[in-house]
Amino acid sequence: MTAIYQNPTLHLREPGKKTTTEASYEGYVEPDTKIPPKPAKVIKDVTVNGVLIPETAIMAEAQNHPAENPGAALAQAAHALAVRELLLQEAGRLGVQVDTASGGKKLEETREDAVIRLLIEQEIDVPQAGDEECRRFHAVNKHRFCSDTIYEARHILFAVESKDAEARSAARARAENLSAHLTLNPDEFAGAAREFSDCPSGEQGGNLGQLTTGSTVSEFERALASMTAGHASPKLVESRFGIHLIVLDRKIDGEQLPYEHVQQRIAAWMEAAAWSKAVAQYISILAGEADIQGIDMEASQGLLVQ
Repeated sequence: MTAIYQNPTLHLREPGKKTTTEASYEGYVEPDTKIPPKPAKVIKDVTVNGVLIPETAIMAEAQNHPAENPGAALAQAAHALAVRELLLQEAGRLGVQVDTASGGKKLEETREDAVIRLLIEQEIDVPQAGDEECRRFHAVNKHRFCSDTIYEARHILFAVESKDAEARSAARARAENLSAHLTLNPDEFAGAAREFSDCPSGEQGGNLGQLTTGSTVSEFERALASMTAGHASPKLVESRFGIHLIVLDRKIDGEQLPYEHVQQRIAAWMEAAAWSKAVAQYISILAGEADIQGIDMEASQGLLVQ
């Protein structure tokens, strides 16, 4: 015989008395399904001294802040807009105004951008880097002030997709066979480049001309740096483009640049660094005196208004 479950409390219920379940539904009103529910907020409300920064503005600003994930982009966007609002409020308090007749300093500069620029120019004094400071920086950072090393090289490219393991293996085998042949017959390199190379340089016998840092992919650059100029045997190198056979004909080492050639560049670097530090300190002071809700300004320190 099948046993049917029965609520053991049913037979104990007094006549006319409602159960707990029945009582809990008193006053319940079915939701109106014709009205769509309001979407939940993506981020917390962000306010600066009581002024709300709209969520829509933060969402739009996030596209200007590349990050590892959407949450980080939104946080950076919220910080940037909070800093902007903070500076605009301070400009208003100090009475900073823009000459509407002349407009912004740049054509793409909005009125608010101009106000912020004038505020920073008015409130932040960045001293110019003197000759003594520039010379000291040059002495400590000489490795930064060298002319680029110049490479004169030729190559043969067997183009192949990096994800196609089978095709890459076959291309490597072809490159190894050709490398062995060219090691014994270096004068045939130009002809082999015209016949086999998948690079447009093949029409010039594989000649790439003069190369400096940034002229080609990192794998190619590292290979050039490790090679000896004039060596007949091609070096086999793999990159995202395929398999390369490289011959380095000439290498001109970079030279130390004298202070007089880089003095202006050093002064510009030092003044830019001092400006960034001064603006960061200024914003930090304003943020410390303000009532900012919905965002941790200290956690985002270093993200300045552009």
